[in-house]
Amino acid sequence: MSDPVQLGQHPPAGHVLAHLSDPHLLAGGALQYDVVDPEAGLVLALERLRRMSPAPQALVFTGDLAYRAEPAAYARLRELVEPAAAEMGAQVVWVMGNHDERGPYARGLFGEDADPGAPQDRVHDVDGLRVISLDTSVPGYHHGELTPAQLVWLAEELAVPAPHGTVLAMHHPPIPLPMLRAAETIELADQHLLAEVVAGSDVRVILGGHYHYSSHSTVAGVPVSVASASCYTTDPAPLERFVSGVDGHQGLNTVHVYADRVVHTVVPLSPAPEVSGFPSDVVAQVEALSPEERRELISRKDSPFNAGTLPVD
Repeated sequence: MSDPVQLGQHPPAGHVLAHLSDPHLLAGGALQYDVVDPEAGLVLALERLRRMSPAPQALVFTGDLAYRAEPAAYARLRELVEPAAAEMGAQVVWVMGNHDERGPYARGLFGEDADPGAPQDRVHDVDGLRVISLDTSVPGYHHGELTPAQLVWLAEELAVPAPHGTVLAMHHPPIPLPMLRAAETIELADQHLLAEVVAGSDVRVILGGHYHYSSHSTVAGVPVSVASASCYTTDPAPLERFVSGVDGHQGLNTVHVYADRVVHTVVPLSPAPEVSGFPSDVVAQVEALSPEERRELISRKDSPFNAGTLPVD
């Protein structure tokens, strides 16, 4: 397939990632809270990703992969994700979450040779873009931490810049929680220590999960993007509730990494009725036009495109 014609002033992104979080898989097809089917949400997320063009080069899962850390849940996760990733030509980046347990996680996803007693930190090379999976989990607790040894390890990794920079993927994101005060006690502890390591490095962006809703911030001048969940989500504006988990608004994020910036897009998982649009056949017609003709067709208010009368081959 030939490269798409550039329609605007920016060339295509150099790297494309899919950022998914909190699938919360349960063994045997069990429902979470006796209502939510976490497997169905993950399957829907993978179906949405199959529509992407260009396809993502990596699927980054920022934690809480299995709600009860059941070995069968990790096995089912691989059964669902790995064939879909192979079909897309994408790597898979797993990240530990607070509901994951290091033993089942390490053995289930990385084999018997994985060390279940150590933090599950790993480095991935995605066509010159370094993706570092950081384990922020604390055994026996829901809040997050990075140990002094992990911070030293991270600093040593970042001491040598990657060709296209670095993406940090972690479950507990280093952000404030103005819309979810109930989660302040289970946030990442000592966030300033991570900021000290990240400052001045080649880290382009930090990806996180944990909170089950989309949010964005910065740490040490580096953008932080939090993906929602594919299982259930947190309502950031509930009515008279300290915290409210809801079966709706599930989503994933796409991450387009350009030479000078990173663009994050929230992709809802649930389908919605189309009220306007054109079929994909129009793409070839638009690409065949000159830049001036395209602007007249798509920007001019009384054009056939905006009047909905553009003929389709």
